[in-house]
Amino acid sequence: MKILIVDDEELIRQVLKEYLVLEGYQIYEAENGLKALDIVKENDIDFIIMDIMMPKMDGYQAVKEIKKIKNIPVLLLSARNEEFDKLLGFEIGVDDYVTKPFSPKEVVARIKAISKRNTTNKDVYFFDKLQIDNIAHEVKINNKLIMLTPKEYDLLKYFVSNPNIALTREQLLNNVWGYDFYGDDRTIDTHVKTLRQHLGTYGKYIKTIRKVGYKFEFKKED
Repeated sequence: MKILIVDDEELIRQVLKEYLVLEGYQIYEAENGLKALDIVKENDIDFIIMDIMMPKMDGYQAVKEIKKIKNIPVLLLSARNEEFDKLLGFEIGVDDYVTKPFSPKEVVARIKAISKRNTTNKDVYFFDKLQIDNIAHEVKINNKLIMLTPKEYDLLKYFVSNPNIALTREQLLNNVWGYDFYGDDRTIDTHVKTLRQHLGTYGKYIKTIRKVGYKFEFKKED
């Protein structure tokens, strides 16, 4: 996998590069958004680690311009821990957010998690008459549109992406709500309850695993 590290601090680029090379990744470097844009145009980049505050072109603008060329997964880096920065990043299409100072090992772990989600992501899932369309961002049962909240949709998508696997509440919080979400198990339980209600008879496929979490259990014979 080809990873582009974009940061105006050479030391940060070098530290990340050392860890990522050990993981077998091919690394490209850029000290600003303009250089990053040129590299993306000339190379088949698979993943981008993007700083926000940089000269010539900042990270936000760089991500916007890059997304016009190719929808590449982006991990955003920032020296600030402001909620506004994170929300703006997610609005323009970044996949995750890390605040400086950070652990290089954590960055590697997040890259692997994001890459796994993207490579296992399907456009459409079918479970009998239940259809989850990731392109249209719609859920249908018997071709009838089911109205879900954005978070209910994300939760269902994560369930069907990991069928017949027991998922802990911590996994659900991290992967559906995000690493920086400050909540408790009741958040998961409440959303699962309403999701089951919206799915009607298909709600039975979301099984409660006692003292663990939940599992989307679907068998052909069902």
